[in-house]
Amino acid sequence: MSVAIAARNVEKVYGSGPTEVRAVRGVTFDVTAGEILVLMGPSGSGKTTLLSILSGILTPTSGSVMVLGTDITLLDRRALAEFRRPHFGFVFQGFNLFRALSARENVQLALNLKGITGSAARVEADKLLESAGIAHGSTRKPADLSGGEKQRVSIARALAGDPALVMADEPTASLDWENGKAAVALLRELGKAKGTTVLIVTHDQRVADLADRVMHLQDGMIDA
Repeated sequence: MSVAIAARNVEKVYGSGPTEVRAVRGVTFDVTAGEILVLMGPSGSGKTTLLSILSGILTPTSGSVMVLGTDITLLDRRALAEFRRPHFGFVFQGFNLFRALSARENVQLALNLKGITGSAARVEADKLLESAGIAHGSTRKPADLSGGEKQRVSIARALAGDPALVMADEPTASLDWENGKAAVALLRELGKAKGTTVLIVTHDQRVADLADRVMHLQDGMIDA
């Protein structure tokens, strides 16, 4: 099996002297291509910081991160943005849907950013929304969707353009028990169908049963 992400001795330090905070401490691990990996830990354990480093949003203070064979820690901001665009999809705790756009338009926008435009984007958006079980809400704006429906749109958007990796930051936090578990089950189902590597950070224990592998982060370190 090939390796999608290889993190080596990753550290992230904020501040200096008496105000120094070591958010991530010497983290080393691999994520296999196509794997559904859940990274669990309490609030403040460094989960979101680590996810941001692995997806090239934050630069580590030290260490390296290889993604799909590219050391993203060596890329400048513009090169990182260009690398993320085709390779990553994101699912957010607060959905992060554009309020003025319909569900279809939110997904189409993600496709447009990956070079898929016009009728091709509309057809692909409708396919994604159907696969996510939210075709009935394709013309609705976020304000007219329930929390569970918004997350389904968010998952469809994350998978737009067939990214190799999807990063999900606390995807169940804004949802009740039933909708939260359904959202992660959907992300797993669609990810497996497309061979997508999915990394989920959460403190929500109900997600663990849906993972191929669970890792625990405590005080910025992998808890062996």
